[in-house]
Amino acid sequence: MAKAKRLPSGNYRAQYSTGEKNDRGKYIYGSITRPTEKEAIHAALEMELKKRGERHNTVGITLAVAIDKYISSTCNVLSPTTIQAYKKIREFAFQDIMNVPIKKITTMMLNEAVNKEAARVVRTGKKISPKTVRNEYGLVSVALREFDVDINFSKIRLPEKHKKIKELIHPEVIMDIIKDTSIELPVLLAMWLSFSASEIRGLKKSTSVSGDYITIHSTVVDIGGEPLEKDGAKEYDRVRRHKIPPYIKTLIDKVEGDVLVDMKLRALYYHWIKLLKKNNLPLMSFHALRHVNASVMLKLKVPDKYAMERGGWKSPHVMKNIYQHTFADERETVDETINDYFENLLKKP
Repeated sequence: MAKAKRLPSGNYRAQYSTGEKNDRGKYIYGSITRPTEKEAIHAALEMELKKRGERHNTVGITLAVAIDKYISSTCNVLSPTTIQAYKKIREFAFQDIMNVPIKKITTMMLNEAVNKEAARVVRTGKKISPKTVRNEYGLVSVALREFDVDINFSKIRLPEKHKKIKELIHPEVIMDIIKDTSIELPVLLAMWLSFSASEIRGLKKSTSVSGDYITIHSTVVDIGGEPLEKDGAKEYDRVRRHKIPPYIKTLIDKVEGDVLVDMKLRALYYHWIKLLKKNNLPLMSFHALRHVNASVMLKLKVPDKYAMERGGWKSPHVMKNIYQHTFADERETVDETINDYFENLLKKP
């Protein structure tokens, strides 16, 4: 129950919850002043009930509006890239129910929408991936939950994830094709030091490089096609400091200006893919270079704690199940070892 505090003026002040949070994730409270303690408490309770009613009033609110309200309520907490991704989902995904009032959306309707979304063909001409559908549904469901809609979310059927064996290009091959190219430095920073594209674009001589060490102090992402610099890293564990390998140090010393890699994300990806095609190599995203780094550490038997620290992964699960893979030549060696063992058993009398 609300309580009132007597003020020097003789009036009483009571607080009420607005139900909203500030940029630090703490609830925001309002206050009301009245002549008596009883009046202050009563007015505070009325205001809290009013605010609660405003939050849960779903009349005329469509799924699109619900998502917009959710985005608005988290714009100071989530990263600009996450907000941009949410807006893209709002524009392209679940379009059959996006303009339906949320109070009319049923469990069956949401299941049908998920099923239809799983068959959507994207710009590349391919069917949307199960992972993407799950990500889109994550936003839709959280927006609906914010308004306490009558949907049994446990009965929503999502597409099963498809397991893919990730074919990574061997580091030796990568180092050979990037030698003396315009993207040699960013590729090595990704593959050798496990920096992401946004982290690489945020590196500066003046702030990131100190003696023989390089530290993530800021990142640069593209929002609406324009670069945006942010202080710090994407997540807490991604703020890290590595000793600079001598070869990479020579490349850094050759850079003119303060920014180590002054290149837009699209240009960086374009040059990387162009280089792969030129050398008749399988296409691999620039981000996959971090997978190469994680897989090299696995091959070298680097202890999990140190590998997680170098890559900025907050849990062994993320590192092992998403980033660490085996190289094709290593798998062939293992296959041959096992085959030899069983073949030798067949040769025994």
